[in-house]
Amino acid sequence: MGRGTGGRKRRQGGKAAGKGRSSKRSALPPDTSGGPSAVAAHTGDARATDGATAVTGLRGPGAGRGASVRRTGNASASGPNSLAVSGAFTVVQAPSEPLQWPQVVGNPPTPASPFQERAEVRERIESARNRHATVVLTQVLRGGGGVGKSQLAAKLAWEALDGGADLVVWVNAAYPGQVVAEYAAAARRVEARGADGQDAEVDARAFLEWLSATRRRWLVVLDDVADPEGLATWWPRASLRGRGRVLATTRLRDAKLFGGGRAVVDVEGYTSEEALAYLEGRLAEAGADHLRDGTQADLVAALGLLPLALSHAAAYMVNEDVPCGQYLRLFQDRHRLLDEVLPASADTEGYGRQVAAALLLSLDAAQTSAPVGLAVPALRLIAHLDPAGHPRELWDSEPVLRHLRAHRGSRRRFLRPRTGPEQARAVLRLLHRYGLITDDSAHGRRAVRLHALTARAARETVPGRDLPATVRAITAGLEELWPELDQIDSDLAAVLRSNTSALAACAEDTVWADDDARLLLWRAGKSLLDAGAFSAAFAYWEELTEQAGKRLGQGHRHTLLARNNLASAYGQAGRIKEAIALQERGLADCERELGSRHRATFIARANLGVSYQQAGRISEALAMLEQVAADRERHLGTGHPDFENSLLNLAPCYWHVGRTDEAIDILERIDRGRGRADDPNTLTVRYVLAQSYHLAGRTHEATRLMQRVIADRERQLGPDHPETLAARDSLAACYLEDERSREAIALLEPNVDDWTRLQGPRHPSTVSSRAHLANAYWKAGRRTEGIALLETVVADRRRLFPRSHPETVKMAAMLRQWQREHRPRRH
Repeated sequence: MGRGTGGRKRRQGGKAAGKGRSSKRSALPPDTSGGPSAVAAHTGDARATDGATAVTGLRGPGAGRGASVRRTGNASASGPNSLAVSGAFTVVQAPSEPLQWPQVVGNPPTPASPFQERAEVRERIESARNRHATVVLTQVLRGGGGVGKSQLAAKLAWEALDGGADLVVWVNAAYPGQVVAEYAAAARRVEARGADGQDAEVDARAFLEWLSATRRRWLVVLDDVADPEGLATWWPRASLRGRGRVLATTRLRDAKLFGGGRAVVDVEGYTSEEALAYLEGRLAEAGADHLRDGTQADLVAALGLLPLALSHAAAYMVNEDVPCGQYLRLFQDRHRLLDEVLPASADTEGYGRQVAAALLLSLDAAQTSAPVGLAVPALRLIAHLDPAGHPRELWDSEPVLRHLRAHRGSRRRFLRPRTGPEQARAVLRLLHRYGLITDDSAHGRRAVRLHALTARAARETVPGRDLPATVRAITAGLEELWPELDQIDSDLAAVLRSNTSALAACAEDTVWADDDARLLLWRAGKSLLDAGAFSAAFAYWEELTEQAGKRLGQGHRHTLLARNNLASAYGQAGRIKEAIALQERGLADCERELGSRHRATFIARANLGVSYQQAGRISEALAMLEQVAADRERHLGTGHPDFENSLLNLAPCYWHVGRTDEAIDILERIDRGRGRADDPNTLTVRYVLAQSYHLAGRTHEATRLMQRVIADRERQLGPDHPETLAARDSLAACYLEDERSREAIALLEPNVDDWTRLQGPRHPSTVSSRAHLANAYWKAGRRTEGIALLETVVADRRRLFPRSHPETVKMAAMLRQWQREHRPRRH
């Protein structure tokens, strides 16, 4: 164990999940897997007097931990509380702030102005609340789209805060995964016991436990519940002394909403009086009383008393300076024509055509306002994204701008005005002004939002011939925004996943019919793995594999790819047996459907060989990977990247069978043939070569090369990239071989924390890093700590791998030896 054998294994890839963006991460299984990095060097001398502390050559944890990092040269210090640092990083921890109450998690909407108190509905809500005074009350505000449920819930949330509630959590409940994410954020906000930010589901459950036990007053709002069954485990339970309350909104009429202490309160549109008060209040606030002409009552009746329709109408009248009577005539005229674009059969949710008619009127006006011709294509695009919001940056992406240019104004190319990011942002503000969307930077990554009803009405006006282009623009735009490594911006990755799900839900057939759009689904699945949400990732890939088989056929390359990704999901979670079973089936399918010489077959065979090696089946792995290398050399040539990958995959197998010198010869030959030092594949070659030097006992060469790899990976990939962390673990192993245990510990302790934060405490890479740290403790004389840590490592490895795995057997034997040596001797 003192030697780092956790080399990065090359997994084979294929087509990337987007066009023309080589820097983006592929939707295919990763070509390589491995992981950690940072260099610690003795760079100066520090002197301390009068009880001061002197530090030299130490590396502190990375930035972003609530601490400040300082660097100095040669230094001296005196005084009982001073610190001298020479040529090193030191971390000054920021003092923790006490938790301040009240807390608001999520983004409760600001109540509409002028807000209608809805006295009749409020009375029913209070009555239901009184009947459930000592338990958690889930009041489900049920009604069709556009009746103002979310606005009413928002009003109650703000009133709860004013009334002394300590915590309000606002959750977009359209997707169970979003509920888990918001609960996890709330858990960290309230410092719930057991929430460590490593696993969203664990944190979400910790938050539910906190709610049931706390003495603080709280309100959780689940807005737009679309899947009551999927949320069955996420309804908060009763709290101490009835201090907790849950409020939910939904358009469903589902029996699953009843029971469990839930009271269902139906919400219809405004009363006539409320609708009239709302319309006249909006006009008065805008200084547009002159638009009242005695037809207001007729207008609100024609609009069906729906708050959303009234909102659209008021925005239109104010923006266009159109009196109520004139708007009523326009509305009624448009309504007669609506049968052509929205047949009665399409009105499956019974939300009524009033909103659609008002929407089309507002769109007519917005379409002729500057920037002219962009409102319709922009709203149709937004309507296929998550109503809870998407990033503004999407409107800077070239695919979206290209889509707007193609659909703007004249079909004659030379007459189209230029459309750039400025015009795209301008159309967002235009749609915001007309009340069709909300464009608010305060909502961060979800700055651009719209009502689900508006989205539905807008989607139903899209001509069938235009839908594929809309889907392609969204697909390419989301892919362009996706970070190369999800951990760099996990919040953005979560938003992109939810928008991918929304696109698939509302344009499923079109998504599956387009190769690039289909691969975006693959990218979202890989993102779940990167987030460490393994249970969700398994379910996602299992469903995707099943759908691909039904839609594309079991032999289609994307079906085979989905199955391969599912196997990779198992492998990354340490479920090697399941990964191998799936990969063996996938290889047989590739050979049958594509032939033994197809590139995809070579990839499937190489991935299976790597899994055999990870499972400790070295002889099988070696035979398979040597066959792959020979096949690729014969059919692809020695200059093909896949052939080089084969040689990299073989190196760890050669280590295990005593052919380390042969691995070094191959790797040195590859390294000499690579021209660009900044190529990520060059770094991979040098990383595996440094490990080979270490195993061959050439420790000085290994240390020097690994330090170069770490510096290059930190610069190119960032300090938190798994490949950077893997290199740090390997450098620490070199230090241990050279009897530099203190430097190894200084490197490994923060590295274990980083692995745990990024991948979770029981990921194979985290367990491997802890094994290195246990060895460092033992060699530094900290034997009790070393034994305790190695005990957890052995237990975790036995859960992750077969008990017969060579590394597991080796570590278990080492643990027994340490325990014997550390056991007190009897006299």
